[in-house]
Amino acid sequence: MPELPEVETARRGVKPYLENQTVKQLVIRNRKLRWPIEPELETHLSGQIIQSVTRRAKYLQINFKHGQLLVHLGMSGQLRILPVGTEPGKHDHVDLILNSHKMLRFTDPRRFGFWLWGDQEMAQKLLAKLGPEPLSDNFEPDYFVAVCKRRKASIKQVIMDNKVVVGVGNIYAAESLFRAGISPVRSANRISAKRLKLLVDSIKEVLQQAIAQGGTTLKDFLQSDGKPGYFKQKLMVYGREGQNCYQCKGIIKGTRQGQRATAYCPNCQK
Repeated sequence: MPELPEVETARRGVKPYLENQTVKQLVIRNRKLRWPIEPELETHLSGQIIQSVTRRAKYLQINFKHGQLLVHLGMSGQLRILPVGTEPGKHDHVDLILNSHKMLRFTDPRRFGFWLWGDQEMAQKLLAKLGPEPLSDNFEPDYFVAVCKRRKASIKQVIMDNKVVVGVGNIYAAESLFRAGISPVRSANRISAKRLKLLVDSIKEVLQQAIAQGGTTLKDFLQSDGKPGYFKQKLMVYGREGQNCYQCKGIIKGTRQGQRATAYCPNCQK
């Protein structure tokens, strides 16, 4: 599933083409996404000017004066900017047609993404209990230390909890923990404040580097220009179970936490 850097990469890619443009038409070929696209969505968008394109967690927010469109890429979603009239493919479900003679096309083979208008109950529910953005000033060491003192769960599960901090998915959780030298299976409340503060810095650094390099190359992910991301070349532990650690030459260990694969170096991470 595309993680925060992939969504941020997509946001930055489409933003210049969407902002200050008027929506001429919304073409929906398949309403049956993760949640069905409501019939009123065309009415909400037609003739309206896009004010800004923002992101909250892994959700893309297309903002209008009268409301907000929430877009999620799901497992295999892709956004592209194309000339109006480009022939659709089998999995091209939605086109947002603009007055610039370009359009935003949403492609999703697995149909696990969604387009929700902001006042829908599900959209409000998804945004209601989200924690701070990891790259914002609100995600700071004192806050994180206070949270971890109350949590017996493993530190990897804590940093992947969207109520604690949003958007730190499996790949970037593993990489951040490696950089901080913290074992992913260690209980959050048994880690010193000094090491937790280092982990905050590591999360920010890993995410910033991933965004700068275009996100992680996942099988189903392409950037807005159709090119894959490049951060996978920098991965230290994720997906490297059984291989030698780049840092100590020991063997990367694999385990499972909360139905998710976890990779870490038992020598470098304590």
